[in-house]
Amino acid sequence: MGIITLTTDFGAGDHYAGVVKGVIAGINPSATVIDITHGIEAYNIAEAAFKLHASYGYFPEGAIHVAVVDPGVGSSRRAIAAEAGGYLFVGPDNGVFSMIFDKSGVERMVEITNPAFMLPSVSRTFHGRDIFASAAAHLSRGAALEDLGDRLSSYERLDIPRPLDGEDAVTGRAIYADGFGNLVTNIPGSVITEGARIGAGDMIMDGLSVSYADGKEGELIALVGSSGFLEISLNRGSAFELF
Repeated sequence: MGIITLTTDFGAGDHYAGVVKGVIAGINPSATVIDITHGIEAYNIAEAAFKLHASYGYFPEGAIHVAVVDPGVGSSRRAIAAEAGGYLFVGPDNGVFSMIFDKSGVERMVEITNPAFMLPSVSRTFHGRDIFASAAAHLSRGAALEDLGDRLSSYERLDIPRPLDGEDAVTGRAIYADGFGNLVTNIPGSVITEGARIGAGDMIMDGLSVSYADGKEGELIALVGSSGFLEISLNRGSAFELF
């Protein structure tokens, strides 16, 4: 499968995302490269983990998902490639894939150490270009996962606060705000019972709304977003700015 996705905190103003695509094209010109997003907040591994978790399953099986949100680049953190849930994942071992790995289980995982699958000169500051893009491109051409390096049996888990189950309540927290100012929480929508009262700060909402358009303009609502997690939203406004 020649599909490679990119999830990074590179932003739109620098050359980094374009260079990563250039490396992939140089190794496998027939690969299809799809941007999930380059707009992750700088160094925000949790945001990248949530957005990749919400996206990866909509691609054809065998797609290769590359994540480069890597504040530990150049340090002792490992570079990994793994197979999980019918997909391949390439990136730093810093927890960015742990939501997916915890959900689907890891079938195979290796540390990327074989120079044959990296660029000839590897910098200490741009592993997205020199290691991850190169390894993903070689995998898209049919390289075996085991060719990249030795097997691993463990991975770093992201320290995302989990919702706390109380006697009659579940308590969680907002993990990130999307571009519309909706606050995405760590509470799965599946745990919210019909008629539940939902509090955010000192504000209370009676039950879940169905869509962002529910309520009056400027009214705070709670709903289960497309990622399956509880969101706090402000009709025609920004819940992020409100709080």
